[in-house]
Amino acid sequence: MKKIDLNCDMGENIPGEKSNFDEEIMPFISSCNIACGFHSGHPKLIERTIKLAIAHQVKIGAHPSYNDRENFGRISLQIDRDVLMAEIRYQICALKGMTESFGAVLHHVKPHGALYNDMVEDRVLAEDFVKLVKEIDPNLKVYTLAHSQVMEVCAKLGIIGVNEGFADRRYDELNKLRNRTLPGAVLHNLNEVLDQVELFLEQKVQLYSGKIEAVKIDSICLHGDTRGAVELSKNISQFLSEKNVEIAAVI
Repeated sequence: MKKIDLNCDMGENIPGEKSNFDEEIMPFISSCNIACGFHSGHPKLIERTIKLAIAHQVKIGAHPSYNDRENFGRISLQIDRDVLMAEIRYQICALKGMTESFGAVLHHVKPHGALYNDMVEDRVLAEDFVKLVKEIDPNLKVYTLAHSQVMEVCAKLGIIGVNEGFADRRYDELNKLRNRTLPGAVLHNLNEVLDQVELFLEQKVQLYSGKIEAVKIDSICLHGDTRGAVELSKNISQFLSEKNVEIAAVI
């Protein structure tokens, strides 16, 4: 039986909502990336999400970002590298400590938003980030865009890198997501999302241009901050089951 990890960004505040959809989505995934409070979330929400993950036997990851709640961490910030690394260390260690206080283990780290994209473009930033993760815990995995240079950095530094694909995002290039501000960047149609998931299972991806590229995907990402996310998680889970694919975290 094939296996694929299904991960979701969680522990985030949703504007206009009293709560998010983490509880509804958690039964359908195998790993989660919990916001550390710098782009979204707060200690009580982090605690709640950790407890939900433990209850559903979902692997827990830290989701650190630039210190920028105003822009949800989706804007690149030009700040002193020492400051940035200290802020990232603080976020990961806070999530790690809270997770361990409940008897669980932090499984991975996945940078959020602009930090994620900047690491794909900036090799020095990627190396600084991965070195920091290794200092904190060499057993931690790093989730990053499949076939990006971050995977090369992980291999070089002896950290397990996890090739990630996005179920609801279109690609301009094999290792470059289409900018959210451009037409067709986000997939809203369920059939389009499932088509993309099926291609991932075949180790392929269709670019915005229509070209098909070979790709290796270890983990498929869902975004948990929209109303459609609950139904999307159910549908993807059912689709994978029908394809005889086991949803399981990267070990």
